[in-house]
Amino acid sequence: MSTITSLGIGSGLDLNGLLDQLRDAERGRLQPIAQQKAAQEAKLSAYGQLQGSLSALQTAADKLNDSKLFQSLSSSVKGTSITSAANSNAVPGRYDVSVTTLARAQSIATGGFAKGETFSAGTMTIQAGDADPLSVTVEEGSSLEAIRDSINAAGSGMTASIVNDGDEDNPYRLVLATNDTGTNAAIQSINFTGGDARLNFTEEPDGGYVEPYDGMRETVAAEDAALTVNGIDISSQSNQVEGAIQGVTLSIAEEGDSTVLVERNNRGVRDAVNGFVDAYNAFHSTKSDLTKFDGDTSTAGELLGDSALRTIESRLRSALGGAQSEGEIRTLSDLGISLQRDGRLEVDAEALDDAIVNNREALTSFFAGESKDVGFAGGLSDMLSQMLGDRGLLGNARSGVESRITSLSERSARMEVSIEREIARYRTQFGKLDSMIAEMNQTSTYLTQQFEALNSMMTNYRKKA
Repeated sequence: MSTITSLGIGSGLDLNGLLDQLRDAERGRLQPIAQQKAAQEAKLSAYGQLQGSLSALQTAADKLNDSKLFQSLSSSVKGTSITSAANSNAVPGRYDVSVTTLARAQSIATGGFAKGETFSAGTMTIQAGDADPLSVTVEEGSSLEAIRDSINAAGSGMTASIVNDGDEDNPYRLVLATNDTGTNAAIQSINFTGGDARLNFTEEPDGGYVEPYDGMRETVAAEDAALTVNGIDISSQSNQVEGAIQGVTLSIAEEGDSTVLVERNNRGVRDAVNGFVDAYNAFHSTKSDLTKFDGDTSTAGELLGDSALRTIESRLRSALGGAQSEGEIRTLSDLGISLQRDGRLEVDAEALDDAIVNNREALTSFFAGESKDVGFAGGLSDMLSQMLGDRGLLGNARSGVESRITSLSERSARMEVSIEREIARYRTQFGKLDSMIAEMNQTSTYLTQQFEALNSMMTNYRKKA
């Protein structure tokens, strides 16, 4: 860099500026390569967009290639007392559900304690439901908060908390609530051996308390959910009821009457078919954008005239227009799905609904077939896999573009080195030129001084003569 800065000092010429101009001129040779590389990178991006749209189409086809989709059932509810979810074991039908009681979790509480009150040492033995008794050790001088934390840390199937009821003298109460609803989870007893009797809890079978009693009291009773399904009484420990309707889970929200309808999942099939049509039309839009030509601006899409894209489009059109070898439904047009002049698919909703409702078996056979690769959807998905694979049509096209980008990058790098060598050669030549002109300038200055001195001597000689 110091050599470049000193250029021109000896000669007075702007050699640095001239060197910069030469560098710019030499680097102009890189511009065509950069343009070619940008074009290839744009093409690679276009292939990425094309791959994304084809992958989405394959996903939509795979969804139709699952026979379970056409066999699935759905449930709907009229009323607000419950919600429902059906699985593959459900049986179509209408079910009247009446909820009279929601399942509730039990809650028990101590009397009030003053702030800072402590308790003597002992062991709390808690019996809840059919589980083994739980032992909680209370240290001498433990606070109500410490007892609460010990119960929660024990993982006892219940949650302990402290409630301030606003009493002026003894506002703090220890409250235990079972984590699960239903009578099976209820706490039967809490015995504080060696400790404070005010932390005991003993419930008699009739729901009362063993007297004399100065311990914890039940504030919310555990209850089972009670409902009827088509007039049959059902009891459940939780508000999630399974088995009352085969293959259906009922979630109880409130008391009241509701009706559950279990039927074939027509909507799911309709959505899957329409999703496939939308995915193909999205591919068509992507393809159109990548191959369009704007006459006003004379700009073309990145894949205009691309042979790989033309082949993909041709194969897809052939697959969409092809027929299955057997079955009542053999083509997409039999379902009301037709290929329009503009290349997009259009659905006749009425014809599709008729096939879904009245010809489900033939619809299943057309899309899913007897195995994954026999039906229309399976065949199309297999064809797309071949296209999208690393050695497939699109994969090979992408690899070719990536290779050209790599080659152009390497070519650009080699030319960069060549240009820098050329500039270095110019710099050396300019340095020699600068030195030569500097020497000539020095010689010129010396001769000028000598001639001036000689001229002065001659003038003085004439005056004396």
